[in-house]
Amino acid sequence: MNLSQRTPPLDNPDPAQLRAQILDYFLNTFDGYEQLFTTLMSTHALNGDAAFYQKPIALRHPLIFYFGHTAVFFINKLVVAGLISERINPQLESLFAVGVDEMSWDDIRDDQFPWPSVQVVKVYRQQVRHRIEQLILELPLTPPIHWQHIWWPIMMGIEHERIHLETSSVLIRQQDLAWVQSQPAWPICQLNSSAPTNVLIDIPAGRVHLHKKRDDAYYGWDNEYGEHHATVSAFQTSRYLVSNQEFLSFVEHGGYQEDCFWQAEGLAWKNYCQAQHPSFWHKHNQQWTLRLMTEEIPMPWSWPVEVNYHEAKAFCQWQSQCTGKHMRLPSEDEWYRLYQISGITAATPANLNLEQFSSPCPVTLFAHGDFFDVIGNVWQWTQTPIFPFNGFEVHPLYDDFTTPTFDGQHNLIKGGSWISTGNEALASARYAFRRHFFQHAGFRYVISHTEVQPDNIYYESDQQLAEYAEFHYGDVYYGVANFPKTLAQLATDALVNKPHLKALDLGCATGRASFELARYFDQVIGVDFSARFIQLGSQMRDQGQIRYTLVDEGELMSYKTRCLADLDLGAVANKVEFLQGDACNLKTDLRDFDFILAANLIDRLYQPADFLAQIHQRLNLGGVLMITSPYTWLTTHTQREHWLGGFKKDGENFTTLDALKQHLSAHFRLQQAPKDVPFVIRETKRKFQHSQAEVTLWERIR
Repeated sequence: MNLSQRTPPLDNPDPAQLRAQILDYFLNTFDGYEQLFTTLMSTHALNGDAAFYQKPIALRHPLIFYFGHTAVFFINKLVVAGLISERINPQLESLFAVGVDEMSWDDIRDDQFPWPSVQVVKVYRQQVRHRIEQLILELPLTPPIHWQHIWWPIMMGIEHERIHLETSSVLIRQQDLAWVQSQPAWPICQLNSSAPTNVLIDIPAGRVHLHKKRDDAYYGWDNEYGEHHATVSAFQTSRYLVSNQEFLSFVEHGGYQEDCFWQAEGLAWKNYCQAQHPSFWHKHNQQWTLRLMTEEIPMPWSWPVEVNYHEAKAFCQWQSQCTGKHMRLPSEDEWYRLYQISGITAATPANLNLEQFSSPCPVTLFAHGDFFDVIGNVWQWTQTPIFPFNGFEVHPLYDDFTTPTFDGQHNLIKGGSWISTGNEALASARYAFRRHFFQHAGFRYVISHTEVQPDNIYYESDQQLAEYAEFHYGDVYYGVANFPKTLAQLATDALVNKPHLKALDLGCATGRASFELARYFDQVIGVDFSARFIQLGSQMRDQGQIRYTLVDEGELMSYKTRCLADLDLGAVANKVEFLQGDACNLKTDLRDFDFILAANLIDRLYQPADFLAQIHQRLNLGGVLMITSPYTWLTTHTQREHWLGGFKKDGENFTTLDALKQHLSAHFRLQQAPKDVPFVIRETKRKFQHSQAEVTLWERIR
């Protein structure tokens, strides 16, 4: 199978042609992704499927997770988007939903998961393939497809799988050689010429203007949209990517032993890992070799070196000392300026999109103007932490694609690698990784006296996030008590003489109720669908404070810092854990709770009846479920046919409370009369939402 098929333009005015193109692109992607996993020794007589269950690195899941994850992603997004109504396998669609994002090189996790067999996942993948193929064939299509189009989640799933094609290939490369096997479909480059002597070329000053519109012809991720202008000062940059030969000098001159070349974060990583040379280099009998995805070969010195950001940065610092010139990694803007100067077009050949090799190749092979490998071969580290463009918005179906990386610790990589396909192969692509992370990534360097100034990367100015942060941790308005704190107090009053070991805060948002419940419970788990909210709650737990901006009037802002200690909650933070999850399809291990809070959640679920039908399974007998809601049913959250109440039934008013009694009566009794609790959400200095939530408490009796 040829995986080099490019991402299709979405503005084809012919619906039949566009449908056929997307179907072909989906099948090529879905089947090609499975082909990648044939490089694991799944048919070996002795090993069986063990290669799928051995972690390549401690900080990531075993490969069985990634084999199932991309198919699960399709179903989960299509369910949330309302394009399909029935799940295929709820258990797998919870287990494979969210991966481990290695947020720190020393944050080793030893979680145990009930991984299914490879055969079970293969059968599931075929079921997903059939479901999506039918959807593509039957779903109405009116071109063009843009980010609010009903077809967008289909393209999102395809491009998401293309990303994991590359990231899974890195994990396979990190897997022990005993667990992998070469395949004819993945041929490596056989060329290895002499490594060139790198030279510096002048790049004149110029302007960079990035402005991908939401009706752009090609699929994009949220961070690509918006507008960005920059004036780039003149600089010099290397003609070639740094080759293995060029990097060898750094290794042989003690670059890994001299701490002065390493920044504090890089030094901590180097010392922790005891790194002596690039991770994919190995030495046998004084001979260097290079580990590729499925084999180890004699060192191809003319190929680009593949390192993490810390190693690339240390090399630049060493060269600065050796040459007396200020050498550093390029900024994202400088890379785009280089791209402009090189004259690259869509037809320019490169070791990209799997159109050439299944490995890197010599740095002298693909000329781009006066330079080589401006795009392709390996990704290029930049000195720029990823930041949002002006006008940045998260897509409601995937709010955690970029926002967790707006932390100053994820640096952009540019240009793509030999296995970068689909959206990744576009110049507009903006991917960022932690600086210790290994990708098929190398670097080129620049000489410049202009320092790279970090942009405003923090997203606490996001209006909705800031409003909820203030709602949970901020001031009291109009004498209305803090809503999460009030709910926690009502809960503890209702739980007198009941066990108080574990509590679950569903729809926890930024987490105040989770902390308040931890005053009473030994363990509290907060779960929310939004990674943005979860991240802010986790920041409050880990750092004891959060900062955010509130709109006062127009462009005028207030700047707020809120601390757990000021709320007398610092001592309970260690009892709270935050997880991302779907309340309609929770992970199986979230059970045996004494109390569950579902605060202002029920009218935001896409299938609230399913939630009510299953929630008793999570609660101990005698445990209490608290449901609060203003019952604001909106079709933007819940399709009309899934509303629990708020309509006429048999000619009579049918309220949400009526529905709750009907749905919960099989397993619960209403513990006390419903109670109205007010809450106030600040929008601006002079505009507030004043609402009433009805609070009901349900004791599980069977």
